[in-house]
Amino acid sequence: MTHGILPAVAADVPAVKAVTDAAYHHYIERIGRRPVPMDADHAADVASGRVYVTGKPVVGVLVLVPHEDHLFLDSIAVHPDAHGRGVGRRLLKFVDEHARKLGLFEVRLYTNALMWENQKIYPRFGYELVERRMEGPFDRFHYRKSLEPL
Repeated sequence: MTHGILPAVAADVPAVKAVTDAAYHHYIERIGRRPVPMDADHAADVASGRVYVTGKPVVGVLVLVPHEDHLFLDSIAVHPDAHGRGVGRRLLKFVDEHARKLGLFEVRLYTNALMWENQKIYPRFGYELVERRMEGPFDRFHYRKSLEPL
């Protein structure tokens, strides 16, 4: 069990926004627009139980959306000040554990094609590239990871 990753509460909303903005801000110039997670309704996501946080103060954020046959990793954000401390690795491990706990054995996610760092990170954690497709103005790489039941 990954410890120190908890469901976000209403009081965490400002930190969720701050960490998400800090983690995604450097992509604005590269992709020519604000990344989608920066404009999410963080309060609604927290209220719906989709958001998980780690750190005091918060340095890592997950937004997870369960579906009938998979868990969708909608957003993962690590504050730049916490890079290199294993926060992202712990968050991704939690995603797998959470999916299994829900009885789901596949995790899906997508990333903007211009966020090329992610194209190196996700395969290292067992994600396979499924397809690249345009969705409105977004050029996205879609990934999935199959999980074994414990």
